[in-house]
Amino acid sequence: RDADALAQAEEVSAEWQDDFAVIRTTFDRYPEILEGAGVAGVHGILLDIGVSSWQVNSPNRGFSFRFDGPLDMRMDRDAPLTAAEVVNTWPEEELARIFYTYGEEKASRRVASAITLRRAQKAILTTGDLAALVATVVPKHSGAHPATKVFQALRIAVNDELGYLERALEQAHRWLLPGGRL
Repeated sequence: RDADALAQAEEVSAEWQDDFAVIRTTFDRYPEILEGAGVAGVHGILLDIGVSSWQVNSPNRGFSFRFDGPLDMRMDRDAPLTAAEVVNTWPEEELARIFYTYGEEKASRRVASAITLRRAQKAILTTGDLAALVATVVPKHSGAHPATKVFQALRIAVNDELGYLERALEQAHRWLLPGGRL
């Protein structure tokens, strides 16, 4: 999904030549790509899930609260939904749900409420603004920043990470040859 990741993957894939193809798409689209290439089955499926350290370390990508940057978090920068849109427009109940479900944030309702109150006064547009706000309502535990779980949850929601993964896994049994691995 990430054009920058595609360039890095192409460098790595050079050593595999004909046995490896790097394609920019979402997980759930691999069946149509395999069909289009005339492939009937595969011995393995490799899904690049999660976020890379170079994405987190790029302030302009908006994945991290360590650097103040735009509240973005999109794996595919052409995708329309940003973390800023989620934070500033989604209903309080939905924010609380994603913080709890995707981030396991125990203070999910308090965080969602604080966001709703703040955005009524001023839009939350940067990672620094959101991290500072979350830190006012989430107690610091075990050295982790109070916004860690909220940022994780937003990233998962913005990119529909679990939805794409679920759809990809639902189709895997049709494509894996006997002895193949997921």
